[in-house]
Amino acid sequence: MKKSDINFSVELDNENVPEKIYWDATDNPNEGLGDTRAIAISLWDHYHNSTLKIDLWTKDMEVVDMKRFLIEIMSGLADTALSATNDQNMANDIENTCRTLSKRLDEEIKAQKKES
Repeated sequence: MKKSDINFSVELDNENVPEKIYWDATDNPNEGLGDTRAIAISLWDHYHNSTLKIDLWTKDMEVVDMKRFLIEIMSGLADTALSATNDQNMANDIENTCRTLSKRLDEEIKAQKKES
């Protein structure tokens, strides 16, 4: 049986706020630790029938990038919903929400550029 590992390393400031996040994986095509500004990990706890989550982001993560990150996570969940459950309606509903949020984010970005 093949084994694959995924590792995260988080550097915290004095107030335990993430400053740097690094990751590496056995099957990572890039060698060595990669850095990122945000991670979102969800695990299914089958003993309690609930989700365990770890969401971390660094001080450097821009708000607009965080919003984009969240929209892309949701879009990925639409793909997962379809492949794991074959529920096209659920996948469509999630994607429709993503389109709405993307449009709203684009409008927000345009408004910010006008103010600058």
